[in-house]
Formats: sequence, structure tokens, C-alpha cells
Amino acid sequence: MAEDVLKTFENTPGVVDVDWYVEDKQPKYTLSVDKEKAALSGISTGEVASALKVALGGKKVGLAHLPREREDVPIFLQLPRPERSSIPDLQEISLPSARGEMAPLAELVKVSAGERERNIYHKNLKPVVYVTGDVAGAEESPVYAIMRLKKAIKELRIPEGYEIKQYFANQPFLTDRLALKWDGEWHITYEVFRDLGLAFAAVLIIIYILVVGWFRSFTLPLIIMAPIPLSLIGIIPAHALMGAFFTATSMIGFIAGAGIVVRNSIILGDFIEMRLKEGIPLDRAVVDAGATRFRPMLLTAMAVTVGASVILFDPIFQGLAISLMAGEVASTLFSRMVVPILYYLGKRGWKDRNKR
Repeated sequence: MAEDVLKTFENTPGVVDVDWYVEDKQPKYTLSVDKEKAALSGISTGEVASALKVALGGKKVGLAHLPREREDVPIFLQLPRPERSSIPDLQEISLPSARGEMAPLAELVKVSAGERERNIYHKNLKPVVYVTGDVAGAEESPVYAIMRLKKAIKELRIPEGYEIKQYFANQPFLTDRLALKWDGEWHITYEVFRDLGLAFAAVLIIIYILVVGWFRSFTLPLIIMAPIPLSLIGIIPAHALMGAFFTATSMIGFIAGAGIVVRNSIILGDFIEMRLKEGIPLDRAVVDAGATRFRPMLLTAMAVTVGASVILFDPIFQGLAISLMAGEVASTLFSRMVVPILYYLGKRGWKDRNKR
């Protein structure tokens, strides 16, 4: 099954350096002593094994007392490499028989050829076969390659007839069926964006609760938080123009920019509420808010842009800089218009409902 997955990797565009942890087939030769012939020659099985052990692995047979050496020099007996590198070479080794004649091993042993057992790797006490690959080309993100591979592997069928189940975050609980677990860099990418997404959702909930507590309204915070997705209008095109990928640091910049965007919206909402308390009509209040509070919003955007520009060309934190700079500029321009308009529509709708 792993071999079929390996071929799928090789046939998928953008997947390179494909390999697996299964070793190539290695020959294995077993030398069995013909005990009948060995007994006729007066040679025991132990003598044959000892001769082969000395020939292949060597043996310390004594010590040499040299006059110019302070310590004894061990004597190590072993056949030269050219004479022990093949089965025919080993079969030429001769042992003395009981009759005083030299009996070659070719007459005393039987050689049977086979294959060595391959290593079985385990992870978390489960047997696995690793199939590895890298991503190169126009699409450096593993997401696109994984999606293509997932579809191709889903079409594979095994003799048992069931479909191979694929796991992304968890491992299969049982090993009674073949399964595929996506791991490596993809697993790290999946966990990073999953955790950042959960963190972003928690941030939105906390911001909503804080704004509800400040304005004493459940609908007004939704208007204030509406410009948050508008920052993507600047973030995504900016990544494309810079030729950069949306990485984990880009996501962090998007989350950090959400707080700044909400701060600008709160400035507008608070100013509108203040003007309404002064008796200013709603339409004039929202217009005054967009005109008067644009300067502090613009100064905030300029401060963020200048501060993030120092890491704009950093290979790791480039995505963070692009998200902060482009997201802040886009949200500043759009929130200046979107928040007052939504505020006006919302307030007018509430008044109409109250009249009814």
C-alpha cells in the first residue's frame, strides 16, 4: 500500500524529492552445515562456525611482546577483505579433517539464498511506513498538494476492498485496517492555523463583550466590529503584489490588526453618541464623526505602517508586516465610511421600529 502511495506522490505535480523508509531488498545467504559430511571428515559444526567467525569478524588470538613497546600488542587474526567478500571466497576456506587432509567448506556446507528482513518502524507503538516528499514550484504551500494527493489516494483500492481512511490531526485508534496519517510540515501548518483561528474567535468574543459593556447595547458592537473583515481587502492583494504567501505570521498580523480596527470604530461610535447627546441630528452626527475623527485614525494607520515597515523584507516576519500595514490602511479608509453608514442605518431602523 505504501508503494502505491509512493507512486501517487511521484505522479502529483508540485511534489518533489519523494522517498520512503522501506529499504531496498538485500540478499541474505544462509550457510548450513552438512552434518553427515562433516562427521565423515571428523569436523564438528562448532569448528565450521568458528572458522567462519574468524574469517569474517576476526578474532584476538594472543599477545605479541615487542621489545620496543611498553604494552603487549594484541594479535588479531582475520582474512583480508578481498578473500572474504563473496560466498565463493568463503567456500575456499579449508579445515583440517581427522585424517589430516584439508577439507574445503564447499564440501561441508550448503548455501541457500534469501532476503533480509526489512526494518519495521513504529510511532506511538503503532507500525508505520513513512512516505516523504517536499513541495516546490509555483505553489510552495503544502495545502494545494495535500488536496490533490488526498483526492488521488481516496481512489486507491486495496485487496480487502475498503477505502483508506485519511487522518489529519489525530492518529487511527486501531491498526486492524490500513490508514494514512498526514504528518510532518503539513501537520505543523494545520495545527498553527487551527490554533490561530481558535484564538481569533476568542478575541472576537472578548472584544464583543467589552464593547457591549461600554455601549450598553448588543447590536452596536456588531457595527463596530464590521470593519474587521474589511482589512482582508488590503491584506490579500498586498500579499499578491509583494509575491508573499499568507503564512502564520500573516495570520498573527491580521489578529493584531483587528484590535486596532475596533479601536478606530469605537472612536467613531463614541463621537456619534456624544454628538447625539448634544442634540445634533443623526445624519449630521455621523457625518461629523467621519470628518472629525479621521485625523486620529489616519495618524494611527501611519504609526502602524511606519513601525511595521522595518520588518517588511524579513523572510520570516514579512507576512506580519504586510498584514499590519495593508490591513490598517484598508480598514482606515473603509471604516471611515462603513461605520457611520451602518450606524446611521441601524439607529434609523431602531427609531422606525420604536415609532411603530
